[in-house]
Amino acid sequence: MADHSGIEWTEATWNPTTGCDRISAGCDHCYALTLARRLKAMGSAKYQNDGDPRTSGPGFGVTVHADVLAVPRRWREPRLIFVNSMSDLFHARVPVDFIRAVFEVMADTPQHTYQVLTKRSRRLAQLAGGLEWPSNVWMGVTVEDAAAVHRVDDLVQVPAAVRFLSCEPLLGPIPGLDLTGVHWVIAGGESGPRHRPVEQAWVGGLRDACQDARTPFFFKQWGGSTPKAAGRLLDGRTWDEMPRAHAPVA
Repeated sequence: MADHSGIEWTEATWNPTTGCDRISAGCDHCYALTLARRLKAMGSAKYQNDGDPRTSGPGFGVTVHADVLAVPRRWREPRLIFVNSMSDLFHARVPVDFIRAVFEVMADTPQHTYQVLTKRSRRLAQLAGGLEWPSNVWMGVTVEDAAAVHRVDDLVQVPAAVRFLSCEPLLGPIPGLDLTGVHWVIAGGESGPRHRPVEQAWVGGLRDACQDARTPFFFKQWGGSTPKAAGRLLDGRTWDEMPRAHAPVA
């Protein structure tokens, strides 16, 4: 939980669930898995549940935290909130009733705008019809390369006010990306000691597709050994475009 986030495209984070399992190439060097291991060693109560060692790790077992559901209700000033920076709300081990409880909190706090991001697009599409979608909930899927484009097909079925793609870590070109029904695209390179380099042509291709579709484009970082190692300029400028439903993040 963080009232102030270092993530460039949000303002705060809220983790009603923690833990996850790796399911695709974008998960290979998961920052949250590494952080969960450290938090477990530090004795953090939320990160004592271990996950399957084949796909997860120490402190990263999927765990729901009903005790933090009320946190956004205590934040009076409007915030742009990234939901589950340390998990995936649509993981199979998150009960449907708990997902509904998260959505109820979001609906009851219209002063905030919530950004929900998942790689489990199939479950998202299956459950979407049974959820209430208030106008302050943005729904996104991760699309790290061309192999993950199928998630977009699931996303556009969802009646969210804003539907977005997170192409981070961007691991390859995504040619011919259809942005019909998509309202925002985030892109970024991977960071960390084992980061996989991103090519400028991949990022430029996404930016150009967004411009053709008149879809806002946000370039978060080139990545490297640290998130800020190579900066975030593309063609000599920053790209901080946001959906019309929200002003630019300060």
